[in-house]
Amino acid sequence: MDNKNVHKIFKLFIGGKFIRTESERFIQLKDADGNVTNVSRSTRKDIRNAVVAARSAFDGWNGKTGYERGQIIYRFAEMLASRAEEFSSEIQLNTGASKKAADKEVGKCIDRAIFYAGLADKWMQLTGTVNPVQAGYFNFSVP
Repeated sequence: MDNKNVHKIFKLFIGGKFIRTESERFIQLKDADGNVTNVSRSTRKDIRNAVVAARSAFDGWNGKTGYERGQIIYRFAEMLASRAEEFSSEIQLNTGASKKAADKEVGKCIDRAIFYAGLADKWMQLTGTVNPVQAGYFNFSVP
């Protein structure tokens, strides 16, 4: 029996589920070491489904306070930081970047996530408005 390599086909993540693409077509990508990965090719219907899923999720996100949004984004930054080495090695494999450049890229991503987590409940102060504070106090800012 001839053993052939069976390459994994990465599915699309839409609406919280991993699904096959409508066309079931894929692109073969090779990393810097020559390893082959199959990546699904999206169709217009796949993209439309992704947009519908994103729009349906918007109400839940929009209903959260700035503080809650900041906590979610900060948790994302924590999870990314805990797996920074893994992401760095994937960047190196798939782009051929040096370890230093890949580590820098992951570090920038973590820094940006933390920045936006902090900004989530503070953007009103930056734009100049009445700011939400504890009852009995009034706070406003002017840019």
